[in-house]
Amino acid sequence: MTSRPLDVLVSVDRESPRTFGRQIEDQLRQAIRDLVLRPGSRLPSTRDLARELGVSRPIVVDAYAQLAGEGYLELRPGARPRVTGCAGPCQPPTTRRPEPVPEPRYDFRPGVPDLSTFPRSAWLRSVREALTGMREADFGYTDPHGSEVLRLALRDYLGRVRGVVADADRVVVTSGWVQGRTLLCHALASIGARRLAVEDPSHHEVRLSAASAGLELVPVPVDGEGLRVDALEQTDVQAVLVTPAHQYPTGAVMSGARRGALLDWLRRREAFAIEDDYDAEFRYDRAPVGALQGMDPERTVYAGTASKTLAPAMRLGWMVVPTRLLDAVHREQRQVDFGVSRLEQHAFADFLSRGELDRHLRRMRARYRARRDALVEALTEALPAVRVHGIRAGLHVMIQLRDGDQGRVIQAEAARHGVALTALSNYYLGQTEDSSMLLLGYARCSEAVIRAGVRELAVAVRAARASTTPPREGAAAALR
Repeated sequence: MTSRPLDVLVSVDRESPRTFGRQIEDQLRQAIRDLVLRPGSRLPSTRDLARELGVSRPIVVDAYAQLAGEGYLELRPGARPRVTGCAGPCQPPTTRRPEPVPEPRYDFRPGVPDLSTFPRSAWLRSVREALTGMREADFGYTDPHGSEVLRLALRDYLGRVRGVVADADRVVVTSGWVQGRTLLCHALASIGARRLAVEDPSHHEVRLSAASAGLELVPVPVDGEGLRVDALEQTDVQAVLVTPAHQYPTGAVMSGARRGALLDWLRRREAFAIEDDYDAEFRYDRAPVGALQGMDPERTVYAGTASKTLAPAMRLGWMVVPTRLLDAVHREQRQVDFGVSRLEQHAFADFLSRGELDRHLRRMRARYRARRDALVEALTEALPAVRVHGIRAGLHVMIQLRDGDQGRVIQAEAARHGVALTALSNYYLGQTEDSSMLLLGYARCSEAVIRAGVRELAVAVRAARASTTPPREGAAAALR
């Protein structure tokens, strides 16, 4: 018979020939040697442990006294026993934590907002409101596809801000876009899809989602107007993943003509579009561009997330799913988990309903615009020949250096100078030559840091050019 553990994992076997006291001693001694119980850990009182194990208290008293005598425990009147350490050699941990990677001095990596601006006070108020307003049933196993209060809030918010057309029943709440994308890939595969078209370049993690569902990825090129629908026409795919409001990573905005052509292709082929609307709320020099989903809700899956608008730690995403795909998505989600934290869902619903997200976005648009302007100005001064693309929206820009510059070489050289950035070449799905394009995120850097970082980047660019430029004939002769 094994007792139920409470404060410490100890049990007694009543069929064993060893005494109860010896069993208790051996288990605690081994746990301390294995560092399962570390120095400073507290143990249950003799009374509590005896009651939990169903043995007399003197047995536990004697076991603790023996371990204290061997130097494993410290016993003091009126205090819980405390582990002091090993009397002999302890078994070291079987794994070692990797050394932390030092943070770069100038972090221009795209994809993360300014985490220092998370609206803590407003969020705390929403958490309190959620706890106050949640019914008893809300703490149980409710709808795994999203709490009704959040689905209703998202329906209203997305309709007002992004032009999304949806009933609350078609809103699916996820733990973020990675989970949402994976659910969609599996749902598409379950209804017969075999190939998924993706923009090229695009985020490389889409490969993992597609592979897990057995879908073949078909890259389709993009240009200044977004996805090339003429190239999409040449494929045999059942769905396409697009970022029409702000193509990732080039920053292109899909033109009206391309949107019309894409919708026509979807209807003719009876295919689905997956619209990743990852940062459309951040726009600076243009009017808002409505979601593609609003033009054909039964052919387009709309997907959004709090990761760029608030913080990746939120782990909240949402999708608005066409009716024909909804059952498959629900089925796949039930196989993965039983939904996102209800407490966070209710808090975010309050956050949306009270207009806190709108206020936060207005503040951040002004801040990010100032940082974008500082970045463009600094690039113009330090690297006059550079061309900057994708500046009208989002949290990053794409810059084009002179022909012959190698993005990956400059990325590596910049890292040696304390500047973190990403070469566009890293985002292509197939093999591609190293281009002169770089991505620079500006969300996490102040204007002063941006200017200093760009000056250091210019030094790195010159060093990279010097390392890749063949020596002139005269210089080569002098070296010989």
